[in-house]
Amino acid sequence: MGAGHAHKLYREGRSPVHALPPHCKIAAVFCFVLVVVSTPREAVWAFGAYAVLLAGVVAVARIPAGYVLRRLLIEIPFVAFAVLMPFIAEGPRVEALGMSLSESGLWSAWNILAKGTLGVAASVLLASTTELRALLLGLERLRMPSLLVQIASFMIRYGDVISDEMRRMRIARQSRGFEARGVRHWGVLASSAGALFIRSYERGERVHLAMVSRGYTGTMPVIDDVTASRAQWLYAAALPLTALVVCLTGWMLP
Repeated sequence: MGAGHAHKLYREGRSPVHALPPHCKIAAVFCFVLVVVSTPREAVWAFGAYAVLLAGVVAVARIPAGYVLRRLLIEIPFVAFAVLMPFIAEGPRVEALGMSLSESGLWSAWNILAKGTLGVAASVLLASTTELRALLLGLERLRMPSLLVQIASFMIRYGDVISDEMRRMRIARQSRGFEARGVRHWGVLASSAGALFIRSYERGERVHLAMVSRGYTGTMPVIDDVTASRAQWLYAAALPLTALVVCLTGWMLP
């Protein structure tokens, strides 16, 4: 993790949110999502309050709203599942727009949409204000198992390497006049996939041998020791603590 690695979700900026240590932001988002999930689905107003809180963080981070909304499209499969819930769930039925819908299914659909959207929005906001390398350092600072952090680091680094290898193999096939047009060409694609797997495996062995020859013993050296002051922790805790107040109010109100 000694070198930086850009990712498409990150948006460079100089806002107070960008300046927060990564482990503070990870902990804040994790706690916020826990609070959102713990909120009763009947407290509809509470989810609106959570959305306002996230909108405030987006404004402080100086991230365009359209930038966040476009990246929320990743939850479309969950939206499609939620839309089906009122039709397939059992229980008392209600009439709406000439259709017979399950009351429990409607509540379940709302629960999935509201909590899922808020969770995805918080995650997008975290990724938009934190570099990928900083996220890994933050996870390490939060005492996530070192081996898992290393696996994630290598996966991210060499994912681009494998993608480039796939692109070169595709260009090589096209330069020889190959175009996959049907089932009869699947054999060629399968052979390419096998060759890519073997090359990736061999590359992994070479990388591991190179690391061992340089003194690798199972842990990566700490180059950047990320720390956070009490003020930074309090600043990061503002989001989940405010959300917790909303959640508790939602449980107490009828």
